[in-house]
Amino acid sequence: MTKFTALRPILWTENLDDTIGFYIQVLGFTLAGRNDEWQWASLRKDEVYIMISQPNQHEKNHGIGFTGSFYFNVNQVDALWEDLKIKTEICYEIETFDWGMREFAIYDNNGYILQFGEPVDNVGNTE
Repeated sequence: MTKFTALRPILWTENLDDTIGFYIQVLGFTLAGRNDEWQWASLRKDEVYIMISQPNQHEKNHGIGFTGSFYFNVNQVDALWEDLKIKTEICYEIETFDWGMREFAIYDNNGYILQFGEPVDNVGNTE
């Protein structure tokens, strides 16, 4: 059976520089690679990798865009909330949910929803 080893989404953007700037300056990612000819870049923060790209001729618009969100498991979610709530557009404020997660969501510069959550059992731990 094939083993899946990672998921690295490619987010489409109209402006590569603005998106790189958002992920580096606001979320603390680093630029892992960039190719201006391809209008593509790779970003990394800890164990999370995201690629960004302008759509190319091989990627056809079938009338449906991305309709979900990107969920980041983090530690110290409250500290992250305090930092991001003044820098970003909020989708929903931090809250502890019945399913045992403390989480919030923001919009990135392209309108993608980014959710950040931590299990309630871990909230307050500094690991």
